[in-house]
Amino acid sequence: MSRIGKLPVAIPSNVEVKLDGQDLSVKGPKGTLALTLVEDVTASQGEDGITIKPRDETKRARAMWGMSRALVANLVQGVTDGFSKTLELEGVGYRAQMQGSSLKLALGFSHDVIYDPPEGIQIASSKPTEIIITGADKQQVGQVAAEIRRFRAPEPYKGKGVRYAGEYIRRKEGKKK
Repeated sequence: MSRIGKLPVAIPSNVEVKLDGQDLSVKGPKGTLALTLVEDVTASQGEDGITIKPRDETKRARAMWGMSRALVANLVQGVTDGFSKTLELEGVGYRAQMQGSSLKLALGFSHDVIYDPPEGIQIASSKPTEIIITGADKQQVGQVAAEIRRFRAPEPYKGKGVRYAGEYIRRKEGKKK
């Protein structure tokens, strides 16, 4: 029995939910998000919120139960509060700045890296060594953060690179004389 799956997803008053078979659409102050649920679960809307139930007692249906409930909860949280990730730049000369809606990164290459965010994602750089990514879709915010981090992942000897805020980089000892 899924401990997460059996909890209903509460719907705030400023959120509008439209359930049509397996298609779920959630509209709120931050935008509109949609999700097509897998065939192994059924969704129903009641006064306490959206309830997800497994269609049968197969192992796959039980596995999809909790995941589907978590995806629906992420949709509701995304259109009300949104999601954000913070990246930090570590290294001499590594900096980020906004150039219109694009992000300009100086990461020690012979050229600056320009990153254009996809639609629905906002990027801000309050300090030259900090990047804040915000948006309504949790998966898209994480994907954008991973793409920016991939330009210069942290290296284990000096720790230089783009890292998530609070990420611990295991350091290696350099060569000995």
